[in-house]
Amino acid sequence: MDDLANWALNHAELCGASYADARVIDSRERTVSTRNGRVGQVSASESLGIGVRVIAGGAWGFAATDNLSRQSVEATAARAVEIARASATAKKRDLVLAPENAVVDTWVGPCEKDPFATSIEDNAALLLGVDAELRRVAGVTLAEAGLNFRRIEQYFASTAGAKIHQTKYLSGGGFAAYAFAGSEIQKRSYPNSFGGQFQCRGYELIESLRLRENAGRVGEEAVALLKADACPSGTMDLILDSSQLGLQIHESIGHPIELDRVLGHEANFAGMSFLTLDKLRTLRYGSDVVNVVADGRLEHGAGLGTFGYDDEGVAAQCAPIITAGKFTGYITSRETAHEIGEPRSNGCMRAEGWNRIPLVRMSNISILPGDWTLDALIASTDRGIWMETNRSWSIDDKRFNFQFGCEAAWEIRGGKKTRLLKNPSYSGITTDFWNSCDAVCNRDHWTLWGTPNCGKGQPQQVMGTGHGASPARFRGVKIGTALAG
Repeated sequence: MDDLANWALNHAELCGASYADARVIDSRERTVSTRNGRVGQVSASESLGIGVRVIAGGAWGFAATDNLSRQSVEATAARAVEIARASATAKKRDLVLAPENAVVDTWVGPCEKDPFATSIEDNAALLLGVDAELRRVAGVTLAEAGLNFRRIEQYFASTAGAKIHQTKYLSGGGFAAYAFAGSEIQKRSYPNSFGGQFQCRGYELIESLRLRENAGRVGEEAVALLKADACPSGTMDLILDSSQLGLQIHESIGHPIELDRVLGHEANFAGMSFLTLDKLRTLRYGSDVVNVVADGRLEHGAGLGTFGYDDEGVAAQCAPIITAGKFTGYITSRETAHEIGEPRSNGCMRAEGWNRIPLVRMSNISILPGDWTLDALIASTDRGIWMETNRSWSIDDKRFNFQFGCEAAWEIRGGKKTRLLKNPSYSGITTDFWNSCDAVCNRDHWTLWGTPNCGKGQPQQVMGTGHGASPARFRGVKIGTALAG
């Protein structure tokens, strides 16, 4: 890998680049799924290539190849310089990077059990066992389960002298039970919707999820939803479970704090942001109990946004985003940090793979735990709704007005969870919603959830992000009934 990067960097400088970096990425992926007693999908893929990013004429250029001969790598570097010079003809000003020390290091993510050491047959057997437990529940019409594993080895080098070797495993798994009755479809997922739980760990994550042990309960809830009352409409208190709160963070905090959206560098996919620069350190984003960080460090947890260094060679950091309710920071790259006068990037520049240019991406955007136990939180709620597991979401292109639907809800009356409710939804305005938060549960209830399918950019890049959350209460939220599937 070192030779490939050196060929690219040396040739880029010969072609006139004032700066260049190269990422050599070797990745491996496996997906196994089942559907109603049969294996649905088994796929395995491998990818190896190099991406070269340069500055020439004060503008960026990028090119990539999976032909790793010296001639091809040098031609790719030359192409990146040509693209930079072409881009320079339309630039408004020379780009400048915030300073960063050149690091030489090796980082390896946590992995107790190599998922690729497990056989596809054993993976399928686990999922078929889950499937069988789901379909033992009378009324379950459709059962789906899946596992996904990825190993990424990356070497980053730059003309500034950085040489960083990183290796990490990403694992995920989960299942869903569907119950059909006429035109109505109800669904319950475990441990989360959209594929389950995903983290920067090995097969030990899958073992910890206890998929088969939870299948019967989840199947019964899916069937029970068919006969449940519809969620009532009105303004009342709302308690979100940690997985739904994680998605709320993703959509109404994570995306709007991406500084490239704020500056207008990225608008084609999902729009820009209401967090204009005048709001930095002045906006009351949430109540005093709302504290949110962007943290890619392993100390924060083994999330999908955990790494040693980002794709500019900047070390993972903990950056304050919301501090006691006040908006205190964006997530940045070396270029965008410089544009707003920050002395350093906070290490949030990442790419989907070797053939994509890095973009400002979420690391682990998490709400810090509060002081409440879950029992105390429910007991202190006179009338409200508990909602869990996302079913749908909608938010405008400035990330300000939103509506979310969940798979299931329970009514809270007199401090107790009572009847099951179906098709719950809630809506609001981002800052009003976070300012209505009056309680966040403690560390015992906190989970670092993985969102594996975050899209951004054109051509679109799909990446994983992490969101730590514990259940939280929001006062006076507009609650209603979503359309049944």
